[in-house]
Amino acid sequence: MVGRFRRSLSFPNKINPNRPVTKPPISYHIRSVSLPCRSHPLVSQLKDEIIELKSWVSKPDTRTSAWLCDGLSRLKNVIDYLDDILQLPQAQETLRQRCQSLWVEKLLEDFLRFVDVYGIFRTSVLALKEVQSAAQVAMRKRDESKVASYVKSRKQMAKEMGKLVSTVRNVRVPARSESISVGDAELMGVIGDVIEATVTVSVTLFNGISASFTSRKSSWVGLGLYKKTKKTKVEEGIAEFQQVGVEGLWGLRKKAEEEVRMALKKMQDMEVCIGDIENGSERVFRSLINARVSLLNALTQ
Repeated sequence: MVGRFRRSLSFPNKINPNRPVTKPPISYHIRSVSLPCRSHPLVSQLKDEIIELKSWVSKPDTRTSAWLCDGLSRLKNVIDYLDDILQLPQAQETLRQRCQSLWVEKLLEDFLRFVDVYGIFRTSVLALKEVQSAAQVAMRKRDESKVASYVKSRKQMAKEMGKLVSTVRNVRVPARSESISVGDAELMGVIGDVIEATVTVSVTLFNGISASFTSRKSSWVGLGLYKKTKKTKVEEGIAEFQQVGVEGLWGLRKKAEEEVRMALKKMQDMEVCIGDIENGSERVFRSLINARVSLLNALTQ
């Protein structure tokens, strides 16, 4: 936190030993200028993590699942730092002073919305994993009717991810209308930065899955190579997910054994990527819950 302090120093008046003392010596009281304290180390570390996260967003030419998981890991670190800051006495005092303000109410609402969104995402991913496992069994048996259920589930998940994107994009950094101290402004500023970072990574995640599973953009292509005729939403898709397009799942009974084997291999690779993303999003979900609990504790203690 950043505060202000005044430091007082007293300097005794110099006395001439040859001069008789008729009254007590005078002390001059000198005050230094008001200086701000340095930020708490946790705040500085959080700011560094946010800078790294912003750099991550602009890095890739191809959006792989590994890159996406790295972003989720970085987001978890950012939220964990905020959780630690919310447990500092200075931060708790700032929040308690504004517990009745619209800023705090909006903050609680935003974190609850993040928790809800990631809860919905977890449920969707679990459902996707189940239908994908069933689809792999159906592909081995060349049962196209069950594969059709998997394709339908992909389309449904694309719609659900689109709804999550809209929900997250509606989260706005709470506005500060009242006059506040430098220290309070710093705390509120880093909280706003965390909210923006959470929105950015979440939109990237949900958009990536939605773009990958939107049927008109899907194609059965090899090892991350796909035709780029113009910049479209397909570029937001996850590379490994775009390996498995619906066109390659039809006509199984007419496909050679090697074609089916290759298709299954891509499905298995995608399943591993889904598991990694699930684990990363689970950790973010837990960190969001912890941060909101710390926020509530700070307001009620």
